[in-house]
Amino acid sequence: MNEAARIQATRAYAPKSGADKAAAQGNGPSFAETMAHLEDIQFSNHAQSRLQSRDIQLEDSGMQRLAEAVRKADARGCRESLVLMDDMAFIVNVKDRMVVTAMDASKRGEGVFTRIDSVVLAEDPDTTGTDVKI
Repeated sequence: MNEAARIQATRAYAPKSGADKAAAQGNGPSFAETMAHLEDIQFSNHAQSRLQSRDIQLEDSGMQRLAEAVRKADARGCRESLVLMDDMAFIVNVKDRMVVTAMDASKRGEGVFTRIDSVVLAEDPDTTGTDVKI
């Protein structure tokens, strides 16, 4: 089964490989077009490469959570945000609504993020409102 069919069947979003792009020409929107259409969030080439190499997939609900986190960051005047969602982290240029890079828990390196001015938690609406004690 090619990547395009897997994306449709699971409703997950992941970039296509070069071979899959060639096979899918003329058969619907590209990964970048799909991502740009959903909640106005775009993914840089670097971020698309990271999503693919790290096998990170976003369901529709994940895209909505990411978009909502970016909206919150924009409302607060943030410029470069680290968006934390479940076991994933995204560096986002808020003004351009562009995901610059993406990583999961296994690829965080030392866990040090630079060139950001904010951190936004992309909350799961199913768990919003639960008590968190610090």
